[in-house]
Parts: sequence; structure tokens; C-alpha cells
Amino acid sequence: MARLLSNAVFKGITTLPTARSSRNVLGSFYENGLKYSTTVPSDPDTHEDFRPANKVQGSTVSLKDVVEPDVKENPVMIYMKGVPDFPQCGFSSLAVRVLKQYNTPLSARNILEDPELKSAVKAFSHWPTFPQIFIRGEFIGGSDIILNMHQTGELKEKLKDIAASPKSD
Repeated sequence: MARLLSNAVFKGITTLPTARSSRNVLGSFYENGLKYSTTVPSDPDTHEDFRPANKVQGSTVSLKDVVEPDVKENPVMIYMKGVPDFPQCGFSSLAVRVLKQYNTPLSARNILEDPELKSAVKAFSHWPTFPQIFIRGEFIGGSDIILNMHQTGELKEKLKDIAASPKSD
């Protein structure tokens, strides 16, 4: 009985039409009871979390107005997701924890608050990911670079002259 049933199931599976990848279809289509779509959904019932995000095309935040002074005036500047006391990303959290080991003055901007700032920082550094750390005006990299520099002792050397004054009790 089981053999008859498994043969019937197997025969049913092998007779199903196979999907064809050479088909160029625009819009929505149904195949084997499933709906496929090759266009961007404009359905008002689609939740906004699943709609494609529009990228900021032309940033109105001037690099000269925000990013450049930040980088030049702050010995250690980090553009991150969240703020040092409340990072909103594991990579940002890691970068802050490593930098705090050196008792340096740490300046930060939350890129989640302003998509134009995020685009301006990316354009300034020519680097696509965050956090972005600048030391003495030089773009260093992200949390992976900072961690590696910390482990090799290179970060200690780079930060030795800009340590914050000791806290008094």
C-alpha cells in the first residue's frame, strides 16, 4: 500500500511542469498556484517596511558645512548609528567600546537622524558603511579596522597625543 502511494506521489511530481528561467515576463504572473512579480509593488496594502526605499539623490547638506568642520575640529570623530551612550548597531557599539579604552574625547553624530548627513559622510569618505571613524582629520575606517588597530597596538600609537585629561575624583 505504501509503495503504491509513494509511486503515485512520485509520478504526480514528475509530471508537473518545470519552471522556465528563459521566460521574460514583466508584471505579475501565476505559476503553479504562486504569484510572482517582477515590478515594484505600488499596492497600498503592501506594508511600508517591504517597499523599496528611495535613495537620496542630491544631498542638500554641504560637505563643507558639516562633515569637513566635524572632522577637522574634533580629534576623534565617529559617524555612527545611534550615539556613544546608546549605539543602535553592533558595529557602532564595538567601535565606541574600543575607542573608550583610550580615554580620548569622542565626538559623534547619529546618521540615523538625517539621511542627507549619511549621504554627505559617504561622499566625503568614499566609504559606503557605518560607523566611520576619523582621527585627526584622517579617515580610518569602521569598527573592524579600529578593532584590528587596537589588537596590534597601532591605535594606541595613533591616539597617544590626544588622550583626554584624567578625570579628577
